[in-house]
Amino acid sequence: MAKKKICFITGTRADYGKMKPLMKILDDSSDFEVFIFVCGMHLSKIFGQTYREILKDGYSNVHMAWGGGGGRSLDASMNLAGTIQYFSGYVENVDPDMIIVHGDRMDALAGAIVGALHNVMVGHIEGGEVSGTLDESIRHAISKFAHVHFVCTEEARDRLIQLGEESARIYVIGSPDIDVMMRKDLPDMQEARARYDIFFDRYAILMYHPVTTEYKVLGDKIKAVVDAVIDSGKNFVVVYPNNDLGSEVILHEYERFRGNKKFRVFPSIRFEHFLTLMKHADFMIGNSSAGVRETGVYGLPAIDIGTRQHGRYNIEHMKNIIHVQDERDEILRAIEETKSHAIKVHQFGDGNSTKRFYEIMNRPALWATEIQKHFIDLQMY
Repeated sequence: MAKKKICFITGTRADYGKMKPLMKILDDSSDFEVFIFVCGMHLSKIFGQTYREILKDGYSNVHMAWGGGGGRSLDASMNLAGTIQYFSGYVENVDPDMIIVHGDRMDALAGAIVGALHNVMVGHIEGGEVSGTLDESIRHAISKFAHVHFVCTEEARDRLIQLGEESARIYVIGSPDIDVMMRKDLPDMQEARARYDIFFDRYAILMYHPVTTEYKVLGDKIKAVVDAVIDSGKNFVVVYPNNDLGSEVILHEYERFRGNKKFRVFPSIRFEHFLTLMKHADFMIGNSSAGVRETGVYGLPAIDIGTRQHGRYNIEHMKNIIHVQDERDEILRAIEETKSHAIKVHQFGDGNSTKRFYEIMNRPALWATEIQKHFIDLQMY
């Protein structure tokens, strides 16, 4: 039997970290051939050229979309169009059996659109989730183009059913990055410190992304965040935002960290090393999904700022999270409260997502899934 060709499209350090264990288990199998289409932020010098981390992992079929969209999303529609055009030609050449996309980024939307229009099965990782921003609309659009869904929770499954998806197309596997988080072979703290020249013993992690629908007030919001972390007097490992509209505003404000020995600022950090740094941090602050999804696994207090993760967690269940507005004094008060929020929470996975994914990928029933989708009304369940 011929190997199944599985094409992953990755545009950011975040989606690669989540899909990496899935890529590896298929790449190690004699039943699958893995192809990786690398685009978007990965190729940007400003954001750390993270494509190099993919190359270090030693995959045989890696394609860099130098001619496609990507870089800084000052015109997201043009980047989307460029990625669709470039990826379409790539799919014609590779002729994959399935395209796998993750989350809610433009690169994933491009992959889902191309797959749907080429009658290639599309698998969507982490559909059915909410965030309260434009990203949520993109995520749901991807789900409507996708043919099969690998979701994290039963709640996400229910949302996809509410969107009219057939239940037989939805598989609950948990979040694959938690598999990596729970591994015993992550880099130790000494290695992580040495690699990134982090010289302080105690620190927090700051990751703050733009909310594109709040672009006009972003300058005031990020100023309040930077004011607060500087005034706290604590040490911080700071990771650049994603490349959405407004990233340039955040990076401009981060110039205030220059020369301040309490801040170490990085365009990107290798996923496994980032997890080690997260595990040993005092708390995490910002509006990254890592703050509301991954921190609970390690019992790390997290301060979630603003609206970007709105609706993505229940504060009664995720007791490690403190939610605040983008206001200096409110953020400072939350920083003082973090010690009482060191609570472990396992809501998005148990470390067995990769195993479940591989078992599903080997089911004949999966490959018998119809390309033609049908909207299912709720009253039919």
